[in-house]
Amino acid sequence: MPTLDWLNRTEALTIADKTPYRVLEPVADYGDNSGENHADNLLIQGDNLDALKALLPFYRGRVKCIFIDPPYNTKSAFEHYDDNLEHSQWLSMMTPRLTLLRELLAEDGSIWVTIDDNEGHYLKVLMDEVFGRRNFVANVVWQKKYAVASDAKGFSDFHDHLFVYTKNGLFERNLLPRSDKQDSLYKHDDNDGNGPWRTDNLSVKTYSENYDYPLVNPKTGKEYWPPKGRCWYTSRDKMALLLANNGIYFGKDGLGAPQLKRYLARVQSGVVPSTWWTHEDAGHNDESRKESKVLFTTEDPFSTPKPERLLQRILYIATNPNDLILDSFLGSGTTAAVAHKMGRRWIGIEMGEHAVTHCIPRLQKVVTGEQGGISPAVNWQGGGGFRFMRLGEPMFTAEGSIHPAVRFNTLASFVWMQETGRASSGPWTVPLLGMHEGCAIYLLFNGILGDKRPASGNVLTNEVLAAIDRLCPHEGPKLIYGEACRLGAARLAAAGVTFKHIPYDVKAR
Repeated sequence: MPTLDWLNRTEALTIADKTPYRVLEPVADYGDNSGENHADNLLIQGDNLDALKALLPFYRGRVKCIFIDPPYNTKSAFEHYDDNLEHSQWLSMMTPRLTLLRELLAEDGSIWVTIDDNEGHYLKVLMDEVFGRRNFVANVVWQKKYAVASDAKGFSDFHDHLFVYTKNGLFERNLLPRSDKQDSLYKHDDNDGNGPWRTDNLSVKTYSENYDYPLVNPKTGKEYWPPKGRCWYTSRDKMALLLANNGIYFGKDGLGAPQLKRYLARVQSGVVPSTWWTHEDAGHNDESRKESKVLFTTEDPFSTPKPERLLQRILYIATNPNDLILDSFLGSGTTAAVAHKMGRRWIGIEMGEHAVTHCIPRLQKVVTGEQGGISPAVNWQGGGGFRFMRLGEPMFTAEGSIHPAVRFNTLASFVWMQETGRASSGPWTVPLLGMHEGCAIYLLFNGILGDKRPASGNVLTNEVLAAIDRLCPHEGPKLIYGEACRLGAARLAAAGVTFKHIPYDVKAR
């Protein structure tokens, strides 16, 4: 498969692996996030590359939908984003982030990336490489403006791209709800109990000789054939049934060309999404700027925030209630706000102080029931909550030891992911992390057995092994992580124990 080449490409492909795992430090809780639907609502302040790596042990393979609105590299000045990166730098910035986002994506999840023409075609090739060309779903073209810019040089820019990819081709999209405008097309009614209908074409362009036959008007006896190169959409027998049940329309006077009666009651309940989204479908930039003016007392630092209706449409297609949404370029908080109102769980990542000055206040308003954006459409009344977190120290010090700030549950999540390849199911209150392929996995760290002395509770001795068997027994093989082991090889073998040293055998670096 063709690939992009740019300055520092080789280094960019290794950045994700080299990025250190960092601790996520809780700062504050807002609203009520104790319920199952809101326990994962996280607003994280910090560089999104570090934050994505920090999320891996907890959320690898669990995110149903990722939406990102990265800097467009338009050579315009943004207060909070460097949107004036050189082309090579921009590609080097995107590559490791897309790599980590793919790891976080669920097997049946999808990622949606909005971009304009400055980097859009390069981004398409890059995403082909990261996600696999076979996992490309669509390039949705969104009409972001409704008025021609009279001062435009050349063409007036009307659209953005939305590149949609799956992880492994398992994405199943939802149908969009039918609109009143679409239902109004069904304007005929025979008052026969079948409900309203509209006319539709009886022929199709996929030719079959068996479906190429004359259709006779029962009133006049006149024969009608499909247009040249086409055929009727169904067989002779089924067409005869349609005729017998008044399912074919020959015009008001009964003398016109045959058309199918398409009944509203018999069409699917929703509409297949298309790749062309007008400003009427999904909002526009002017709409989003007006939303921002209502939300923020000071001017919104983002000159082109996305409208809530755009995110509503994406999440409606790609997710269901309680699914987990991630936006690692959260901006002014639109994705999190819409996900919250639609009953989805969410994680948003933003750098800089505006995570505090803009994102938190906006999401607090959502929790208390603000009525802007899509709130009336989804009958949003408020509720739920979220947790605000910051990136802390790396998991490991420069010398390779576990950082003093790391607590038991944080290290347990890393150990569990390392051994199982799955995100954690903690928190834990005992040294047993869980079972994997018949083996019990234990962690001795930070005095989990109640003895905080370095030489005792974190060190595997006969007494500690007895305590493990008493608190969380397992008859089969055991894998025990600890700072040291005082048992010999024969004793370990007799107990069915494999011992691994902290930090040397912890690979999450």
